[in-house]
Amino acid sequence: MAARLGHTIKVALLQVHSIAGLVLALLLALIALTGAIMSFEDEIVGHLNAGFMQVAPREVPALLPDELIARLKAVQDIGKVSAVTLSSDPTAAVRVRFGRDEQGGRAASLYVDPYDARVLGSPRGEEFFATVRRLHRWLLIPGDAKGWGRQITGVAALGLIVMLVSGVVLRWPRRATSVKMWLKPNLTLGGRGLHRSLHAVIGTWIVPIYLVMTLTGLWYSFDWYKDGVVWLLSRPEVTAAKMQPRMSAIASRSAANSEPAQPIGFDQAWTTLRREEGGRFSKALLTLPAGPGTMIRIRSWPKDSTLDTTRDEFRVDAVTGQVVAAERYADKTFGEKIIANLLDIHHGAILGRPGKLVFMIAAALMPLFSVTGILLYLSRRKLRQPAPPPLGRLVPGE
Repeated sequence: MAARLGHTIKVALLQVHSIAGLVLALLLALIALTGAIMSFEDEIVGHLNAGFMQVAPREVPALLPDELIARLKAVQDIGKVSAVTLSSDPTAAVRVRFGRDEQGGRAASLYVDPYDARVLGSPRGEEFFATVRRLHRWLLIPGDAKGWGRQITGVAALGLIVMLVSGVVLRWPRRATSVKMWLKPNLTLGGRGLHRSLHAVIGTWIVPIYLVMTLTGLWYSFDWYKDGVVWLLSRPEVTAAKMQPRMSAIASRSAANSEPAQPIGFDQAWTTLRREEGGRFSKALLTLPAGPGTMIRIRSWPKDSTLDTTRDEFRVDAVTGQVVAAERYADKTFGEKIIANLLDIHHGAILGRPGKLVFMIAAALMPLFSVTGILLYLSRRKLRQPAPPPLGRLVPGE
């Protein structure tokens, strides 16, 4: 009875595994391959742009950001500046980023000499990786994070979790302690046997990595999932703060019937950051509010930071220079640090370059499972087809 029940469960799981795989095979391969392409984006972009990311240090002090932008605008029409990346390193160029125009387009960012506002160049590879990122996260569907692409990639991630769990159950051997059976593919086989061996064994190697990728990737797809992670890993006061509407949304509502907002600059916020942080930060990204308001967001990376997500965040009033909110990485609990590092966990950077390489290879292998899974499904259908009845021998004269 138990054996029959187990067989029935496995048959049902095989159907679920196969249907989910057939529906999601191409989509998961696309998401995984674009993720693999982005694995070493920082290193690739840094290499491509090494020639104009650095400048010769001068005896004169660097320009304040508002003066630098004013000089830049006096030379060329650069559109609306949305953010600047400044550094404590006197040899680092300033990166100027731009907001979207009325058609939704965004001009390429510029590297600028911090001492005289001379344009050094636009980052090579920026547009390519921006397109790959939009394809990975939102499938290039209009609306980006506000469109349907975000939910579609989330559903694909949920489907992958179903396939991973069902796949492990389906291949659970009778001799569960046999390492050879679990981890060694049989390359001497051919056809269906080889496809099954590659699909099952290599899949077993990669199951933990795919689980990490999907569980962290869901953070960017569903608000209910994000709220649940915050509730689980954060302190109660942090959870309550995360559930509040964003400052930009509050500012937009409060300013809806007021006079048009006056232009604001970066100088006050930059001065406040240098006063608060001193020489402890390596670089800082200052971002203007997307709508009405005077609150500038600052992301500051300490000099000893090895990860992009290991950073401090501040909200500074651009008019008064007052620090309205501060969120320091060192003050976070272990669970809150996990949340802060979700992106680096997602692509393996939390383990350094070896981790990024392993995650990149795992992502690049997704098409292998798509192809072998489809071939296994087709071969099963072929095996289930009844054999044609044998043709009787014809007797001469009949």
